[in-house]
Amino acid sequence: MKNKSIIKVMNYLIVGGNSTIGKVLIHSLVQQGHTCYVISRSDVTPSNSSVKSLKINILEEEIPEDYLPDVLEGLVYLPGTINLKPFRALSADAFREAYEINFIGSVKSIQAAEKSLKNSENASIVLFSTVAVKTGMPFHAAVASAKGAVEGLSRSLAAEFAPKVRVNTIALSLTDTQMANRLLNSESKVKAMEERHPLKQIGDPNDISALVEFLLSKNAKWITGEIIRADGGIGTLKV
Repeated sequence: MKNKSIIKVMNYLIVGGNSTIGKVLIHSLVQQGHTCYVISRSDVTPSNSSVKSLKINILEEEIPEDYLPDVLEGLVYLPGTINLKPFRALSADAFREAYEINFIGSVKSIQAAEKSLKNSENASIVLFSTVAVKTGMPFHAAVASAKGAVEGLSRSLAAEFAPKVRVNTIALSLTDTQMANRLLNSESKVKAMEERHPLKQIGDPNDISALVEFLLSKNAKWITGEIIRADGGIGTLKV
């Protein structure tokens, strides 16, 4: 009888785990036998032996020291904003909110998890940005500014944490998530958004989750400090 391969249980911290991409990612990681520590400010995923849920607002509360395991193989920060308005209609508070949710939340999550990540032999942090940072787009001033800070943080920490922890950021275009619902709540809107992209489709949460899993895995052990665009070609191609 052949010996079955032993799967090493990995620990992952997923902040914003009740987002569309977060749910897909958690389901996949748990199916592979891993453990997910899931933080959300609402609708917390039910806890079980593989999902350790914590309901807090990361911007207002600290992650308890006894919540995280001694070793974390990965951290994924998913909270974001889509506040698309003309610049003149954006208040200072709108810019502040985008910065807090996208950037400060990332900072607080990483600071809480840094020790556990550095105890791992193959740790990876995955953050999220937008194609609008590299490719100027109207009405994206608030989110592009905040995500630009995330990209700067990602590269800086990739240098500071090397070689113990890899840090990469995925820059998305419009993806079929609950957050983007108001932009995709009719067939005509979906069609129009698909036509904007060279690949004639919007982002699929399953594809983005698979990319996150790759960046978390040892298969990406030589990749750090990268801003990886998953945007249907809209940020690079003119067709």
